Amino acid sequence: MPENGAQDTARTLNLLDPLLMHKGRLGICALLARADALSFSRLKELLEESDGNLGAQLRKLEEGGYITVKKEFVNRKPVSWYALQESGRTAMTGHLSAIAALIESGSDGGSPE
Repeated sequence: MPENGAQDTARTLNLLDPLLMHKGRLGICALLARADALSFSRLKELLEESDGNLGAQLRKLEEGGYITVKKEFVNRKPVSWYALQESGRTAMTGHLSAIAALIESGSDGGSPE
């Protein structure tokens, strides 16, 4: 790979969002991008995650300001609703653009050195 191609790749790698490097967190944001809000139980079902793991990933996204949570009672049962914030949507768009750029740069026919 030419030296400036390697530099371009390194710069693109720096555009990847550290919070979205985890499959579960990226999955959460991708699902929330397509809905106004999803419940904890629905996210758990769709992502096939354990309560503990999903809760930890949601907490990291909430602390990062990417999602919000609204807690309420439905039929006397607590339900947590999660929604993607604009900052989360922006981060996800940038992260996916960086991945697309990496894929594009890797398909230019060059061979690694």
